[in-house]
Amino acid sequence: MTMTVPVSVDGMRTVLEIMRGAASRQIMPRFRQLDSASIRCKSSPLDVVTDADEAAEREIAAALRHLSPGAVVIGEEAACARPDLLDALGAADLAYVIDPIDGTANYAAGVPLFGVMVSVVVRGEVAGAAILDPVCNVAALAVRGEGAWLAGADGAERALSVAPPVAAKAMSGNASWRYLNPEIRDTVTHNLPRVMGSWDFRCAAHEYLMIADAKCHFLLFNRTLPWDHLAGWLIHREAGGYCAHFDGSPYRATDREGGLLYAPDRDSWQDLYDLLMDRG
Repeated sequence: MTMTVPVSVDGMRTVLEIMRGAASRQIMPRFRQLDSASIRCKSSPLDVVTDADEAAEREIAAALRHLSPGAVVIGEEAACARPDLLDALGAADLAYVIDPIDGTANYAAGVPLFGVMVSVVVRGEVAGAAILDPVCNVAALAVRGEGAWLAGADGAERALSVAPPVAAKAMSGNASWRYLNPEIRDTVTHNLPRVMGSWDFRCAAHEYLMIADAKCHFLLFNRTLPWDHLAGWLIHREAGGYCAHFDGSPYRATDREGGLLYAPDRDSWQDLYDLLMDRG
């Protein structure tokens, strides 16, 4: 069977249209319309799933299977029910990873900070990425080796580029500190006031949209679930940024631990790491 691999600019535009279609049919009509029966807790009160997540994932997954018959398709909600689905990610000739609604806690609370993310993985390498803000209908896309770009609701596109490097004390960004192990969490939260500014949107999709478009300098995460980070990692990299695990090793599509720290370049990454991890 011939497999269509959409790792091209036009291919990622096609993936984006699939995401936009699902958002318009499954996500936005339910926004601020959910009742209590439509929201279910997974691992904690901040880790929830809604009818919209499940419906959007089903629609996106079906469309991607139609686009690329034979591809491995891994959605967050399907993988939560069947964690073994992730075992195929590293070796598959072509895999799609779907986060139908990133920032579901915000979505369920009626806060318009959520996104849809899809990454394309070819034999263990992240090759294509798309992040959609369904509220503004704006998206960031990337193709490995061909750059990252912003696609507006009006169809206009422009290249994305990260902010110029600055000293760590002049940086602003997102620190998702609540999932850090206690020792690192205490150190990082103690040192965060030393940077220019920090926040946590509870939505990696929007945080990646900001850093890839030079609206902030850094991101810090502890959990490295693929649906949360593969798309944003590639967009940030193709926009010129630098990312590594806390130990300095490169991020891989199959990694499940090690944290992630993003900065404009390698030198500023090291400067920021030294500041945030300084145990004094």
